[in-house]
Amino acid sequence: MLLALDDALSTAVLAGRSEAAEIFGVIDLSTKAETRISGISLGRAIQFVANASVLGYECRGAMILYGQPGTPTLRIWNCEHLWAHYGGALLEP
Repeated sequence: MLLALDDALSTAVLAGRSEAAEIFGVIDLSTKAETRISGISLGRAIQFVANASVLGYECRGAMILYGQPGTPTLRIWNCEHLWAHYGGALLEP
């Protein structure tokens, strides 16, 4: 069952990787302030959250919103998994 849910999420994300996304719950470690990132594609948002610690951000509580209302949000563990499996394919148009 978990594999089927994971496959459905991966398929949906790959199909919508160019959709507009917003990231909430990101902490800039240099200023200790929460920031919201918008105007970014879903694929780039996943890349950002998956690599946030290297970039100087804390994303443990981050959520990516994309798609139609009611679409499930992506959390850090989703992003790490998707980036590890699909990497650069998420950035292709």
